[in-house]
Amino acid sequence: MMRRSVLTLLALAACANVAHAGDVSGVWLHEDGDSKVRFAPCGAAICGTITWLRGKDPEAKVGQRVFYDMVPAGDNVWTGKAFEPASGKEYAGKMSLSGDRLTTAGCVFGGLICKSIVWTRSP
Repeated sequence: MMRRSVLTLLALAACANVAHAGDVSGVWLHEDGDSKVRFAPCGAAICGTITWLRGKDPEAKVGQRVFYDMVPAGDNVWTGKAFEPASGKEYAGKMSLSGDRLTTAGCVFGGLICKSIVWTRSP
């Protein structure tokens, strides 16, 4: 009986630490309308890959992965890595979902300085 109570408490504690995240799967349009990224599971994480470009960034390529290792970090929030084709640099990445708006950010200095982009679901 005591063993079952301990196991139940451990199971409840494990569930309390699991972050609940919304579904970001699908294609998202960049706020400037010049690119689209498809977010999909990749292993145990979420990755974002460029699916369409309108010639703004010569370093970016269709098929290039620009978000990866994104794992739940809270309700509708993920953290991982972001790659910026223009600079060729990798940043700490985070993203948050609110309805049909996805905000992504690449951050430096432990998240003290971030550059954010807003995406909308693409039909």
